[in-house]
Order: sequence, then C-alpha cells, then structure tokens
Amino acid sequence: MYHPHAKSFLITEAVRGEGGLLKLPNGERFMHKFDARAELAPRDIVARAIDHEMKRLGAECVYLDISHKPAEFIKEHFPTVYARCLEFGYDMTQQPIPVVPAAHYTCGGVMTDLHGHTDIDCLYAIGETAHTGLHGANRMASNSLLECLVFGQAAGQDIIAKLNNVALPPALPAWDESRVTDSDEEVVVSHNWDELRRFMWDYVGIVRSNKRLERALRRALLLQHEIHEYYSNFRVTNDLIELRNLVQVAELIIRSAQSRKESRGLHYTLDYPDADASHPPQDTVLTPTLPEERRSMAWAGNH
Repeated sequence: MYHPHAKSFLITEAVRGEGGLLKLPNGERFMHKFDARAELAPRDIVARAIDHEMKRLGAECVYLDISHKPAEFIKEHFPTVYARCLEFGYDMTQQPIPVVPAAHYTCGGVMTDLHGHTDIDCLYAIGETAHTGLHGANRMASNSLLECLVFGQAAGQDIIAKLNNVALPPALPAWDESRVTDSDEEVVVSHNWDELRRFMWDYVGIVRSNKRLERALRRALLLQHEIHEYYSNFRVTNDLIELRNLVQVAELIIRSAQSRKESRGLHYTLDYPDADASHPPQDTVLTPTLPEERRSMAWAGNH
C-alpha cells in the first residue's frame, strides 16, 4: 500500500487473484499491454509493468481496484486488508487502493545442507535468507510453504539431536567503550539508512542494468567506509549495527546481480533481457574474498 504511514503493509496478491484490476492514476488499465494474462500474470511480470508505468508517467503509485465486486464478498475474503485500508482512509469496497511494488525480491542467500545447517557450526538458515534449492525463479507462497514445512522440520530434528552435545561458547571479553563517546549526530545514521534504501531501490530494484549496478556498488562501498568510521568513534547502538549489516547485505546482493548474465524470474536486467537458453538455470555462488576496492581502504583489516 502506498501511504506515508502504512510502512510495510502488504496488500495480498490474492486481491488480484479474486478480480482486482490495476489502473493508472487516470483510471486506465494497463496490464494487458504487458501480458495476455493481465492482472493474473506472475508477480515479477506485474511488478515490472507497474515499475515501467510509474517511471513512464513519473507517478508515485498505481491503483488496485476491486470495488466492482460486492462489498460483502470483499469483507469476507479480505477482512484484514479491508480493516487496515479503512484506517488509512480508503474503503476498498468503494474506491481503488494506491499501491507500489513491494520489495519482495530476496530469494536464496546462505548455502545450507538438507538440514538447514550452514558452514558455521550451530547456525541454521531457512526461508528467504537461505539457499535451499526450493525457491524457484520466483519466491511464491507454494514453494515458501513447502520449504517452511520440510526444512523447518529437518532443522528442528537436527537441532534436537545435537542439543545435548553442543559445548557452550567461551565467554566474550568485556566490551571496551573507553575510547568512544555518545554520538551528537544521530542524523548520520538515519541519512545513510535513507541513502542506502533509495539507491538500492533505484539501482538494484525490480529492473537492473550493468550501469545501475556499478553505481550502486560504488555507493555501497563508500557507505561502508563512512559507517565503519562512525562505528569506530561512537558508542554502538541497535540502529548502527543494523545499518552496518544492511550495507553488507546490499553489497552481496549487488555483486550477485552483477554475476548473472541473464534474466530469469525475479532477476531482470536490461543488458541481458532473456533467459540463457543454452544452459539450465545456474546457482550464483559468491566466494568470500577481499575485493580490491576494500583492500585499498585503511579500515579493511578491522572490518
């Protein structure tokens, strides 16, 4: 939902499945121009179409309209969405809802075995953060639920079997704050956070290109440098730790996107718009190394 106070409130894709129509600000439908299935096309196609129309028109959002359905049908099928939309001043039984594509494009990252175990002892990963092989080119409800059931049970059983044999970790030394102070410029953290969010959406979002990814990587490395400098001089806060983690994940996403020379499912690049028909789908695996860009920075050894 596009609303300044809605934050991450998601309008379920089931609204489209039950007959919801996507419309431009002038009320015109547009999905039929992009796919014969119109609003019933897969989410990656729908998201790219919305993104294309927003960029073409300079529009801040498009609209999802299911008001042509009976009011009781809408309330019965979408009680939560209906109630939340009312809170923001929209009655979906009477009017369209302003929407933008959600950033629901993280799909497979940390390599695991069949028990959800990573290469770090006692660390497990399932869900969108994991690379289990069950995601497919789009992360849909069907394969998400399959993975949740299969790997959730497998990880749980593995944890129970090993629980009594796991040694407690050694005690960490006391945190030394003698050389840092409380920051008098918290705006630095919030500004970097906003900058990271904006350039990742603009350059590494629904539609990518080599040039956009290069720009994004330069900005991510610069932000890493600024964040580390800040981290080294001021007392650690939850927001600062989260920002540092976010910019590291951003770099991984960018480098992974750069390594793919095709478009498939949720990964779409203007420079390679088609799937590589000469090869079956390949995993993109990043091997931890120290990139040249970082090696030249004085803070690299302490990162």
